[in-house]
Amino acid sequence: MIVLIEGKLLKATPLSAIISAGGLGYSVNIPVTTAEKLPQNGEEVSLHTHAVYREDSQALYGFWHESDRDFFALVIEKVSGVGPKVAISLMSKLSLESLIDTIRREDSVLLAKTPGIGKKTAERIIIELKDKMNVFQFAASSESDSSSAGIPTAPHQTSTSEDAVLALQALGYKPAEAQKAIDKVIEKLGPNLSTEAMIKATFG
Repeated sequence: MIVLIEGKLLKATPLSAIISAGGLGYSVNIPVTTAEKLPQNGEEVSLHTHAVYREDSQALYGFWHESDRDFFALVIEKVSGVGPKVAISLMSKLSLESLIDTIRREDSVLLAKTPGIGKKTAERIIIELKDKMNVFQFAASSESDSSSAGIPTAPHQTSTSEDAVLALQALGYKPAEAQKAIDKVIEKLGPNLSTEAMIKATFG
């Protein structure tokens, strides 16, 4: 099982990163909350990873923190009806700290706002994971404190509203819905946001 990848960041979008390591280029699926922490293209990066193998495909999912990776694995392994794509969408909408708090408060309404997650699935997530949140609360707090003490990471690239629309479509939005959501964000907050900021603002 591949649990970590370290190498040079070749290219990144809000939902993926291509990393050169050992003479190979790895395509890694990532949530928006990880994309916003990536360095500039060409710089070294390290991601905690979880590999998903199926009969007809294999995919690598990467996260900035180890606790994010472990939460992702827990969700797709323990919650019926939630696969990697929906889990990535969920973790793009909310940080791990917010997810922990939302699950502990049993806020199924907030979880259900994620594309691909309806009311029943949101309730199932809470039932299956609520008792497991204490250990993640400690890990997430420790990693957050450690990150805040380090040197801030520069944005990995200048993004556009078109990138944000495409990313929302990848998260499950219909094209018209994605465009409308981004247009509302630009009207409210202006056009100079990063792609990641635009996407997160649509979840507000």
